[in-house]
Amino acid sequence: MKRLNLLCCCVASLLLLGTAEEVEDASEPTKRDRSHLENTLKLNEEKPADDVSGVLQRLRKIYHSSIKPLEHSYRYNELRQHEITAYPGRTLGSSATDGEITSKPMVLFLGPWSVGKSSMINYLLGLDNTPYQLYTGAEPTTSEFTVIMHGPKLKTIEGIVMAADSARSFSPLEKFGQNFLEKLIGIEVPHKLLERVTFVDTPGIIENRKQQERGYPFNDVCQWFIDRADLIFVVFDPTKLDVGLELEMLFRQLKGRESQIRIILNKADSLATQELMRVYGALFWSLAPLINVTEPPRVYVSSFWPHDYHPETHRDLFLKEEISLLEDLNQVIENRMENKIAFIRQHAIRVRIHALLVDRYLQTYKDKMTFFSDGELVFRDIVEDPDRFFIFKSILAKTNVSKFDLPNREAYKDFFGINPITSFKLLSQQCSYMGGCFLEKIEKAITRELPDLLGSLGLGKKPNVLSCDVTGCGETPKNRYRKP
Repeated sequence: MKRLNLLCCCVASLLLLGTAEEVEDASEPTKRDRSHLENTLKLNEEKPADDVSGVLQRLRKIYHSSIKPLEHSYRYNELRQHEITAYPGRTLGSSATDGEITSKPMVLFLGPWSVGKSSMINYLLGLDNTPYQLYTGAEPTTSEFTVIMHGPKLKTIEGIVMAADSARSFSPLEKFGQNFLEKLIGIEVPHKLLERVTFVDTPGIIENRKQQERGYPFNDVCQWFIDRADLIFVVFDPTKLDVGLELEMLFRQLKGRESQIRIILNKADSLATQELMRVYGALFWSLAPLINVTEPPRVYVSSFWPHDYHPETHRDLFLKEEISLLEDLNQVIENRMENKIAFIRQHAIRVRIHALLVDRYLQTYKDKMTFFSDGELVFRDIVEDPDRFFIFKSILAKTNVSKFDLPNREAYKDFFGINPITSFKLLSQQCSYMGGCFLEKIEKAITRELPDLLGSLGLGKKPNVLSCDVTGCGETPKNRYRKP
């Protein structure tokens, strides 16, 4: 009888042990295979990184010698400060630094709270179950702007340190105040993907008015990152499709950047097929009034986290959608130099147009002034109704400028409100015997130097500072006031 009892106890123990192991196995979800991620982003290739140092040096030289003098002389960056819609789209910050010009492509994550933005970054970088994984949860968890960048070892950098380091591209963030810098954090991770790109995780959009009191200009900070992002992931999940005031403001800030936006419907494997179709349609319905483009935006439907897809879902579809999004990310990385040169050229075109407009305002003011005129009243008439004096039309008629590139006219009311017209010089006076004319130098950069530098990348050439055969940088700028 004792043996029988002992045998029963042993069997019961084995059954309990087996049940516990099954429960333990069931509590640990299956991890997803990462091979497609590594192959698409080319993380396993041992190919050395392209040497673009010579191109970056040449680009810096073109900016500092040909673009920056005119930009500072006519205070172009103050135009952006007074009216953000003066030039919708990406632009350089006030007093662009070498860090901004040489920075890696930036990928910005935006969207409502707890939709999986931080989980997506953890998944892309494989940070799950590491000391430096971004904190995630069902409640609003990310209250800081988190910059994930490459470094030799895992390290956290405070916002005040990032802003004080002139070698980085984040020093302009000091203008948003110390309260914001306390909400800015940098994380350096020795990851191969971060050698070519930088991720920025943002606080989730919150429609609760009390929670929106963040203590710093949230929308202005978002605009700063939006203006510098090469790719913008706007993430939603099936439970947060409503559009409130803060999200509506965000999409207004994204105007002009539609080509960089990728909309993601995350956590798609948590829904059945019929529910997923309804949620997909509801997302389009919510976003339709906010995105004013003829072509509907591409919405990527998948689940971006390390765990395997839920059973009985469209695994193949979700995998293809994920690979398609990763290909977009890789394309931005591969074209980083082409995009940067094109961006600097676009910035130069806008600086040139601004200088031409200020010059025209000044010339009109000088023409209308007489000995008995009140200068303030004369210029007020000009700035209130520039069309009566053909300010903008004369620029279109006499220069090679498209009407679609002209800035918002209302912006110049604020611009001249704190920048007296008499503080500027005519473009014809912005010349020196040795340095040449500002306008001619920036036109040469737009029409010759930057296109040639871009063409050298396509030909596989590597221009450097010492050799200017490709870009023609050795030529002396022409000066119409210098005697031959």
